This record gives sequence, C-alpha cells and structure tokens, in this order.
Amino acid sequence: MKRIYMDHAGTTPVRPEVVEAMLPYFTENFGNASTIYSYGREAKKALEDSREKVAQLIGADAKEIYFTSGGTEADNWALRGVAAANIKRGNHIITSAIEHHAVLHTCEDLERQGFKITFLPVDEYGLVDVKHVVDAITDKTIMVSIMHANNEIGTIEPIKAIGEAIKQKKPDIIFHTDAVQTVGKIPVDVNDLGVDLLSMSSHKIYGPKGIGALYIRKGTKISPFMTGGAQESKRRAGTENIPGIVGFGKAAELAKTELKEQYDKLILLRDKLIKGIMDNIPYTRLNGHPALRLPHNVNVSFEFIEGESMLLNLDMKGICASSGSACTSGSLDPSHVLLAIGLPHEIAHGSLRLTLGRDNTEQDVDYVLEVLPGIVNKLREMSPLFAEGKEQAKNV
Repeated sequence: MKRIYMDHAGTTPVRPEVVEAMLPYFTENFGNASTIYSYGREAKKALEDSREKVAQLIGADAKEIYFTSGGTEADNWALRGVAAANIKRGNHIITSAIEHHAVLHTCEDLERQGFKITFLPVDEYGLVDVKHVVDAITDKTIMVSIMHANNEIGTIEPIKAIGEAIKQKKPDIIFHTDAVQTVGKIPVDVNDLGVDLLSMSSHKIYGPKGIGALYIRKGTKISPFMTGGAQESKRRAGTENIPGIVGFGKAAELAKTELKEQYDKLILLRDKLIKGIMDNIPYTRLNGHPALRLPHNVNVSFEFIEGESMLLNLDMKGICASSGSACTSGSLDPSHVLLAIGLPHEIAHGSLRLTLGRDNTEQDVDYVLEVLPGIVNKLREMSPLFAEGKEQAKNV
C-alpha cells in the first residue's frame, strides 16, 4: 500500500543531499572542532561554514547563530537565559496562550520561580493583537516571546508590527520569536522582523533531528544555557554535533534556494485540499486564519467525531496525519491552541492537521479528498452526537 505523508509540521524526511553532506563527518572527518590538529581544523571549518549557511537563511550574521539540540532547547535557552541575565531589571515576561509547549511550560516553570508571566489571548483565528502586547507592558517587563507562526493551525503572527510597538514603548525589552515552523517555509529576516532572539530547528526543513539553533542579536543580554566548556563562544557548552550541524547547514542552503518555488507549489496544494474538504464534508470548520497562514498547513475540525479514530482510519488507508502537535500526540486532552481560539472541547477533539511537503503531489491531495469524506461519514454514523446534532439543525 502506498503511504502518503502529510505531517511535515511534525517532522520531515532527511533529503539525500543532506545525508550525503553529513556522511564524511561520521567517518573520515570525525574530529573534535575544539582541537588544533588537522582533524579538528577540518571539523571547525565545517562548523563555521554551516553556521554561515544557517545565518544566510534568516538574514543574520554568522556570529549571531548558536547551535542547540533543537527548537525546544532554543526556546528554553531564550526564556531561561534572558530571565537569569535580566532579573535585576525586572521579572515580567509576556507570551501568548497558543505558544508551543517548549515556551508555555518553560514560562510556567519560571512562574513557579517567582517570575510574573502574562499569557495573552488570541482571536478566533489565533492572531495576537499588537495592542494587547503593548497594553501588557509594565516597568518590570524584560521580555516578550510570541511565535512567528502556530505549529497547529498555521496562523502567521504580526511579528514585525509587535516588534516595532514593543521597541517604541520600552526599547530595552528583549523580543523572542519561535520560528521553528516558518524558517525555510516563508521568508524570514531577523532585521526586518525586529527580533532579538529567534529559535529554529533542522528537522522541520529536511535536515537531521537533534540539531537546531538560537539566533542571538549582538548585544542581547542572555546567560549561557549549558556550562562546562568554551564551545559556541562560551555560551553553549558541549562537543559540537558536527554531522548534525553540517546536515542543518546543507538543509538551510537548499531551503533558501528553493523557498519561492516550494512556497508557490504548497499554496496551490493547500488551497485545493482546504476547498475539497470544506465543499464535500458538512459540519466542518477551518481552524486558523484563511489567508495569513503557512503555505503547507491545513487544520480542520469535524463535528461529532473523535480525532484519534480518524487518524487510525486514515493510517489504515496509508495517510499519515495528526490531530495537533506531534509533540503532544500521546495526550488525550484537546489542543490548548484550539481551546484558545474558542472551540468547545467536543469540537476541538475532532480536529485534523494535514501539513504538506516537497514530495506531496496533486495526486496525493486527490487521494485524501477521495478517502476522507467516507471516513468522517463512517465515524459520524457511529456517533450518538451526530444524530442529536442533525436533529437540532432541523429544529433551528
């Protein structure tokens, strides 16, 4: 049976070109980049070349890129590092209710340590209101962290406008964005966005897992996250994962070259998928902003059914999808993002996220549109809620 992968927001396959670039650094070029003999110098050169490629993808200076184990570590470092380094200036951090758990749980942890956290609400599309950010700023605010685009519903936040408003109100606030879902998918330029810190991850852009980076604007006050070595300009200790870093660099280089071509292709597939679902399956709601959304993201809620059953049925037909964030797929709770945009629990439970990638074709979309209505219909026929809902609709 053919398998169709539509969970590219969860992870992506490593491209053959990336694997090819990485392989020598497992075997013949195995050196430790901190050593001064030839093996070490070769590793150091690969490290710095890759840093330059990642920097170019986001319009940064190579010296502002610090490699981490992934997006989660980058988010943790941004929040904890700024909190620790700026405690004398204040103890207030502003974020949104729909952030990835790498930000939300870290903020909750900081709250337990005595920091004051404001979790801003979002509108029905998942958009953060710039005015809400500005109104939340106090003389104790040291940091604002708002994601560039939401990993579940794909809504792209007005980061540039938020950055401008923050700097106008209180210029010393440090502004962080989690750009794990946007880097390599839409144009990202740190100077245009006006951010001081930006998190990114390799495995979302066809690179290896276990490697990411934190962009730190020159002059930003932030404490080291890991101590015990002088790596990454004494800011992130530990022997560098050179094969992973080389893979990330290659993936970043390819993403930059192909960005427009992939963006145009994915938007067409995304819009066809959304239209096909909305036109053919009643009692369906599109989650996220209809226009200000990632080019590869489709998130819908089907009334009267359970998301997990839908995923299992899709899997039996060879379609790999998710019902929310891949990082919380073991949880039975409805998505915090869908609840934040105002969906009731029972509708939030019936959500489906389909995220497209470079290998998906129009035939893949056609197959999903052929299979999905039957699955939704079958599950609804088994649901007592469906009969009640139809009856209520008749009586309205």
